[in-house]
Amino acid sequence: MTEPKRLFDCLQYQPEKQSNEVMMAGKEAGQWKKYNTQQVAETVNSISAGLLSLGFGSGDMTLEGRDKIAILSKNRVEWMMLDLAVQQIGVVLVPVYPTINVNELEFVLNDAGVKAVFVNDEELFLKVLSLKDRVATLKDIFSFEHIPNARHWKEVIAAATPESKGKVLSIAETIDPESLATIIYTSGTTGKPKGVMLSHRNIMSNVMACMSLFPPGDRALSFLPLNHIFERMVTYLYLYKGVSVYYAESLDTIGENLKEVKPHMFTTVPRLLEKVYDRIMQKGRELTGIKRKLFFWAHTLAEKFEINKKLGLWYKIQLALANRIIFSKWREGLGNEVNAIISGGAACQVRLIRIFTAAKVVIMEGYGLTETSPVISVNHYHEADRKFGTVGPLIENVQVKIAEDGEILCKGPNIMMGYYKRPDLTAEVIKDGWYYTGDIGTMDGRYLRITDRKKELFKTSGGKYVAPLPVENKLKESIYIEQLMLMGPDRKFVGALIVPSFPNLKVWCHKNKIDFNNNQEIIKNPKVLDLFKELVESYNKFFNHVEQIKKFELLPDEWTVDGGELTPTLKLKRKVIMEKYRDAIERIYGE
Repeated sequence: MTEPKRLFDCLQYQPEKQSNEVMMAGKEAGQWKKYNTQQVAETVNSISAGLLSLGFGSGDMTLEGRDKIAILSKNRVEWMMLDLAVQQIGVVLVPVYPTINVNELEFVLNDAGVKAVFVNDEELFLKVLSLKDRVATLKDIFSFEHIPNARHWKEVIAAATPESKGKVLSIAETIDPESLATIIYTSGTTGKPKGVMLSHRNIMSNVMACMSLFPPGDRALSFLPLNHIFERMVTYLYLYKGVSVYYAESLDTIGENLKEVKPHMFTTVPRLLEKVYDRIMQKGRELTGIKRKLFFWAHTLAEKFEINKKLGLWYKIQLALANRIIFSKWREGLGNEVNAIISGGAACQVRLIRIFTAAKVVIMEGYGLTETSPVISVNHYHEADRKFGTVGPLIENVQVKIAEDGEILCKGPNIMMGYYKRPDLTAEVIKDGWYYTGDIGTMDGRYLRITDRKKELFKTSGGKYVAPLPVENKLKESIYIEQLMLMGPDRKFVGALIVPSFPNLKVWCHKNKIDFNNNQEIIKNPKVLDLFKELVESYNKFFNHVEQIKKFELLPDEWTVDGGELTPTLKLKRKVIMEKYRDAIERIYGE
């Protein structure tokens, strides 16, 4: 077989290289159920045939003519089987975050014209069912779990006939690598999600370019959501490399699953890496005597670690000892066989990367966007192609240039086909073949370095997008809030700087018999702080968990044009405010 061109070609490509005894595995009734390559291929072909029998198809193969199937589910073997099955009959998969709010879900299902939805469980079934009357195209809802009043996904397999099975291969042969493989909806600053159209070639070019950069090993644990292109692209890479993919039961069971699977690699977002590190440090702080001293000695040593530099014999001897007596325990917690962790979705703290690398766990931090399928650059497994503080060298076939304003522009076979039904938005971000990322960066030799966000839309360190404006505007509805700025890029949570509406607040203080001489005294009063805590909590319920304000600081002075915090049109100068109130921000995010 020639080099694979479509994502589903892995079903033929893998057996030709070597049939994998465990292509995928998932927990069923507490036990790992393993599927070899042949079992996966047979199930995928049966799903394809069943969907054809049920009337799903590629129509005239135009974007509008092809049927769309959505999936709202946690990671599981069936997720990837469905993905491969719809691809090879020209149907388009629309993956959706299970945590999506109902209004956004309604928009996505209608915008894509979804004909069927596959859900994980009863909760998600009821969520979709509540919208059935408001989505004219929606005909069926199937569930992976057995639940009352819902069609089980195996009904699709049961619908397959000898005739429909015969059609699958002939349709698969006609699927063009340039054709649409999936539509992934991303949150926009306006609040309306945009459907990113990615072709087989887009994603496949990323898979092939990353193949040689990856760590050695043949077992991976998957827990980042598959509806995110990062985890999905990496999964195709695993399938082509013959790496066995084990799906974690949930985020809560990762620790347990790591010990069971003993993976050689997995992907993560910085927030989860921070959680692992925080747990390790918590255990270290609980130690006493010599054990505690050794733990922090090893930690201090790791903080000084460098790559591609001579470290000196004495340092190497000490580090080898630290690895034997301290860091070996860290690696045990990760299953004891991890060669590398691939990090993406948001910026990772350099300090963390340094410490884990010293502890013999390579952190391969990369950079990309849904619109770039996703990888633009990544730090390789081999040390010669890694540099702390950067997101690595550009991958093969991808070009980057830095615009005059510092924005990173990208060109290559990985650039999306465009936004579904939105040529206007596509034209805003793709000009002369260059995709405008909205991020600011520099080239450090052959390494890409991200320095800033151009857009106000930001990501927490958990890799989740937050659009600050809707949250800020909602809270300013309160009579007690004059101005407010959300923070949280690459932080664990969303924080806020709040300028109270002092005229209204002073009235409240008088009513509640609170004495004060100035604004500074007001904002430090415990009763006033309680008022704002309740206020923030009352507004948090309007937002997704990731958008909710966890901590805030009250400020004594209003932001003004003269003060430099506002533009002449009264927009917030976010960078100026963050610099000016650096101490307040440190109090929010300090220990």
